[in-house]
Amino acid sequence: MEDVVVVHGPSRLSGTVTVPGAKNSVLKLMAAALLAQGETTITNVPDIQDVWIMSDLLRRLGCAVTYDVGSATVAIDVPAELRHQADYDLVRAMRASISVLGPLIARCHVAEVALPGGDAIGSRGLDMHRAGLERMGAIIVIEHGYLTARVPGGLYGALHSFDFPSVGATENLMMAATLAEGETVIENAAREPEITDIARMLLSMGAKIEGVGSSTLTITGVERLEPTVHRVVPDRIVAGTWAFAAAITGGSIEVLGAEPDHMGVVLDKLSQAGSRVSFREDGFAITAPDRPQPINVSTLPYPGFPTDLQPFVVALNAVATGSGMVTENVFEARWGFTSELARLGAVVRLDGHHALVTGIERLSGAPVEANDIRAGAALVIAAMVADGVTEVSGAAHIDRGYEGFVEQLQSLGGLIERRPADQEAAHEQGSLKN
Repeated sequence: MEDVVVVHGPSRLSGTVTVPGAKNSVLKLMAAALLAQGETTITNVPDIQDVWIMSDLLRRLGCAVTYDVGSATVAIDVPAELRHQADYDLVRAMRASISVLGPLIARCHVAEVALPGGDAIGSRGLDMHRAGLERMGAIIVIEHGYLTARVPGGLYGALHSFDFPSVGATENLMMAATLAEGETVIENAAREPEITDIARMLLSMGAKIEGVGSSTLTITGVERLEPTVHRVVPDRIVAGTWAFAAAITGGSIEVLGAEPDHMGVVLDKLSQAGSRVSFREDGFAITAPDRPQPINVSTLPYPGFPTDLQPFVVALNAVATGSGMVTENVFEARWGFTSELARLGAVVRLDGHHALVTGIERLSGAPVEANDIRAGAALVIAAMVADGVTEVSGAAHIDRGYEGFVEQLQSLGGLIERRPADQEAAHEQGSLKN
């Protein structure tokens, strides 16, 4: 049975943590390795469940994948002839699996990718991926749960002008364009640091990309790419998680291995909440007051406030000294976790894509359930400032985005443990009998 995270509150977190490579980058970098025959090595790889899933997916496609957790390195040996089907049993577990679509079409001129699953945070359609690839010469049909693409005449360059700066579509089209004939232009491209990270790896493989880091990317296709060695950019969402953990619990945490330049708006909001932010040579530190001040936040594509940190803003406002408004502009169903936070006593009023959160002095422990990566982590941290015991089920969601999450919280002074759900159930049954 699935594990349960058990938190004994309240706790004030303090100490030092080190941020690994970014989940939202490494999975796409692993997919990008498919573009070049031979062995590509990726370093600073986080030990998270999604890396293991992507490793299995690449093996199904014919690659030899070696993941050395100790050295945080993944080596991907890509064959001359790739298989081109990404099966449902793996794709359903991780939406990032769709990132193999562009590389497979570019290398094989055919791809069959199961429609993805992943977190329950709202509709994230593939319309932009599909329309973009069709402009580049692909013939795409969706049937029997699979997206099947064929490029009988080979990929060719095209102009893409996005209505919305989709991260996934930017990644897939950029990767596909590296081996397409002619020039591809992506206007209103996503600008996340993870996009820049992928572009830099592609450049090291021999791709021709201009405008890296800007909203307009120009990719000139080349005949072939070569394998490379690349280090993953630090995970700004994990860094933000620890920053909010300090602010929510009134603690003091030094976050090493982070890139503060990628977190400008996040650190600014934490300053508004009353935390003191100080910069280090290899990261930053957050020192917080006993209770935070409420903050108003609207999620937006980078460089705006990241949607992945929205649950932590709600958790912070839930124990703040007043009321704060949180507006979700990216994933409409991300509010699902607020009903679980309310079980801890949080006062949250929803109105469309807005949430008005009124802070209370102390939350109260209760059983809650995580339904996605960030919601799970936010519930655990909220439990740190709740009286009594909180049991967070759905711990496997957290494993997909955080390495050693419980152990790191223990190192910061959190009274927290992880145990099998069946053990918890047996304990409860024993208590009832007594």
